[in-house]
Amino acid sequence: MERSTVSLVGARYLVPERCRIYRGRLGSIHCIINDAEAFANVYCVLCFPISHPDRYISVCYTDDDNKEQEIGIIEDLEAFPGEVRDLVHANLKRQYFEQVVTRVHNVKWEFGLLFFEVSTAENGKKEFMMRWQHDKALDYGKNGKVLLDVYDNRYIITSVPDLATTDRDRLMRYIYW
Repeated sequence: MERSTVSLVGARYLVPERCRIYRGRLGSIHCIINDAEAFANVYCVLCFPISHPDRYISVCYTDDDNKEQEIGIIEDLEAFPGEVRDLVHANLKRQYFEQVVTRVHNVKWEFGLLFFEVSTAENGKKEFMMRWQHDKALDYGKNGKVLLDVYDNRYIITSVPDLATTDRDRLMRYIYW
């Protein structure tokens, strides 16, 4: 979609020159646009969490009527200073539960579910269940996969070919698309 078309539907791009994002006194994130509009307790949502995890980040808040409102979209987080990038990344980590899978110890199919035993970079050995459906194992970059468990938590395999042969075989017995 071209920017002119996006602006017609009300999307506003947030750029460092016109947008200030900072941590407030009580630890929440605040946003000021053009030194005129101020928003407290903002949070971030990925528009394309799998294909563009550092781009197209929606900055939102909850209004007085308890409705979610969008302030704007950060097209490229790299354009912002390091402290803002760190704040946004920390906020996104609270919004999304994802872990990087380093080993696949076992995969078992039963009742239309896949039962995984894996090792993760963040939390060591983990077990999770995933529905055996195409939309629950998505492409991640050129060679990776994102596995969505029954709670929509994300388990990321950054590169399937880089897994140990036995791990790759265990995975691809069920996730072959």
